[in-house]
Amino acid sequence: MGADALLTGGVPRKRVTQSVRRAVASVRADLDAAIARDPAVESRLEMALASPGLHAIWSHRVAHRMWKQGGRWRLPARLVSQASRAITGVEIHPGATIGERFFIDHGMGVVIGETAEVGDDVMLYHGVTLGGRSLQRIKRHPTVGDGVTIGAGARILGPVRIGDRAQIGANAVVVKDVPPQSVATGIPAKVRFPEPQYDPYADPALLI
Repeated sequence: MGADALLTGGVPRKRVTQSVRRAVASVRADLDAAIARDPAVESRLEMALASPGLHAIWSHRVAHRMWKQGGRWRLPARLVSQASRAITGVEIHPGATIGERFFIDHGMGVVIGETAEVGDDVMLYHGVTLGGRSLQRIKRHPTVGDGVTIGAGARILGPVRIGDRAQIGANAVVVKDVPPQSVATGIPAKVRFPEPQYDPYADPALLI
């Protein structure tokens, strides 16, 4: 074992450097995506220091990597998740799979269950629940496609699929699949616009 490997705990320095670069690039992508969606913030520094939504997703990424190790790592992963929940008001189970450039605006009250799968470029407002409707150890939480926007207070329950670039209105309750590029609102949610031509980051509450 070379000196470089000894200094990095047995892991080759090149691999450590590559991991750090990927992590930095991911953080920058998160920050830029968040700034693009939040006109109240003017800099990466402000967003990094003052966004509980970003703090929650960064904590989740650490917890998720621990969770995937299995065994004795599962409990520490849950503890990281619970600490993040206490600090940010966002509860994300470490088993949930979340894509790149994910953003939670305001953050408070968001709940994402264990078997939830979230694609890239997804935006959630506060109070959103990606919840289950079964007590069995099965796929019981939603699958959310790329570019989806979910309005404040919306509940998406069960192993339903939300298609790419769909929008879910504020306070909607979704228990059935939503097609790609559509807008669903109401209780229970119904598809209102099969082919919307709206800004994907517009507030879905305006569509109710």
